[in-house]
Amino acid sequence: MLGLDVCEFGGQVLELLWLTMCYRGMLTDKKDLPIEEDESDRNLNYNPPAQKSLEEIQKLDEDDESLIKYKQTLLGTLPNTTDPSVPNVQVTRLTLLCDSAPGPITMELTGDLNPLKEKTLVLKEGVTYRLKIDFKVNREIVSGLRYHHVTSRKGIPVEKLSHMVGSYGPKMEEHEFLSTADCAPAGVMSRGHYQVKSGFIDDDKNVYLAWDWNLDIKKDWD
Repeated sequence: MLGLDVCEFGGQVLELLWLTMCYRGMLTDKKDLPIEEDESDRNLNYNPPAQKSLEEIQKLDEDDESLIKYKQTLLGTLPNTTDPSVPNVQVTRLTLLCDSAPGPITMELTGDLNPLKEKTLVLKEGVTYRLKIDFKVNREIVSGLRYHHVTSRKGIPVEKLSHMVGSYGPKMEEHEFLSTADCAPAGVMSRGHYQVKSGFIDDDKNVYLAWDWNLDIKKDWD
């Protein structure tokens, strides 16, 4: 249930740089990445590049001035976060963007996530909306970030959704992912209470955040 913007373009360019840096024999054989939750992933012929730290990437081709300037332009001002206890990727906020909504439909994802199990977001049936995720990358380039969720009703899964967010480098400001437009279900049978299990992962199946929340589809916003 739940086009090419600047953020998406930057992610694609960053992934191109990543692959360029990992050229010259740095690619490794594809690892067995079990994704039992998503059948479509098992059909992707995609070999993630070997993981390289930001420091290693910055030292590659040090004699190529044009490439050095390109990397500086792409990566921008890097954050000062070196605390290993801070996750490399921090998801800060999830928002359902809907022009007809009477107010913001958002949840903060910092701090204690347990209260989110009792939190319910409301969508009016049939409305068009987009999913927005705000997150930070603190230390290293992260490849193949993905948002995944499973929606259930009365304990029965009714939808599985996976959005490829992309590849991003560390920076002071938050990154923002905006999904394509989607339409909430409509009709008497679709109205009701749904449970959602969400996760934010990368190519190596590092789970940066996993949380549970609720969604109500109603006849009206009230």
